[in-house]
Amino acid sequence: MAVSSAVSMKSTTIVVMLAILILFVARTTSRQVPTLSMLERHEQWMLEYGRVYQNIEERAVRFKIFKDNVEFIESFNEGGNRPYKLGINAFADQTNAEFVAARNGFKTVSTNEKSSKTTSFKYENVSVVPASVDWRKKGAVTAVKDQGQCGSCWAFSAIAATEGINKLSTGKLISLSEQEIVDCDRTSNDQGCEGGYMEDAFEFITKNKGVASESTYPYTAADGSCNKNKEASHAAKISGFEKVPANSEAALAKAVAHQPVSVSIDASGMAFQFYSGGVFTGDCGTDLDHGVTAVGYGKSEDGTKYWLVKNSWGASWGMEGYIMMEKDISAKEGLCGIAMDSSYPTA
Repeated sequence: MAVSSAVSMKSTTIVVMLAILILFVARTTSRQVPTLSMLERHEQWMLEYGRVYQNIEERAVRFKIFKDNVEFIESFNEGGNRPYKLGINAFADQTNAEFVAARNGFKTVSTNEKSSKTTSFKYENVSVVPASVDWRKKGAVTAVKDQGQCGSCWAFSAIAATEGINKLSTGKLISLSEQEIVDCDRTSNDQGCEGGYMEDAFEFITKNKGVASESTYPYTAADGSCNKNKEASHAAKISGFEKVPANSEAALAKAVAHQPVSVSIDASGMAFQFYSGGVFTGDCGTDLDHGVTAVGYGKSEDGTKYWLVKNSWGASWGMEGYIMMEKDISAKEGLCGIAMDSSYPTA
């Protein structure tokens, strides 16, 4: 018994000493690991996103922008109990002005042009809508795409809505061609990478009696000459489009409950540029400059209502390419003007 007790005490002592040693090493190691400098963080970011600069001068300029943006993001996230967060993404070395100029290409049209495009609204008499909708779960939304350094958001918005109605009317989800719209739809409002208007894109697809698939007419993120042979190869078609009554989130909900809808928003702020998750509640105005697609709506765990919006800035932005924007706010225009100017294609 004495021998057994001695062995047990010795084993316990060894275990305690090992535990103390592990704790000491862990604390010592954590103190010895230095925090990465901003320069090292920039270098890691460059590797992660494959960023290469032309020369030392450009690298110095981009590093300064990166540093300012990172400090803004971290200050924002530490600055209060907000329902959404910002993150360091692929656009961290761009000023907000540069980012908006390259990525936001929605063109507003004059009051006269808007009035001439008044349409019926077939969902007007819908009295009940589901509490939540997610067209991704119903197979009516293609993978998130990336417009690149081209102001073609309007084409991506219109195509996403067309992909949705094509799935609902034919049962087939086909990735359609934004490049055809960029190259071939050259009306007064639609100017390829220089911007355009979703409703004019719908008119183009209608008059053209269809639009090609992505695989037939692939995206290049640049203006090009219209390829008439590819333009004539139709993978989907629409009969026209309808506008959602302006400044009514209730009307927008009626439409989104039935199909993905092209919406216009003000996406000019830095908070939008670096959004990474949660329900976005601002900061934004109502100067519409970006075309996106509402593919659903719902309510977060804390009870905040939101619109589920598909963007065209790649899957590394936001919530794998999506943003949840606060829904049913007091302003009739909706958050960032989401209820001001929206439309959808008809089968």
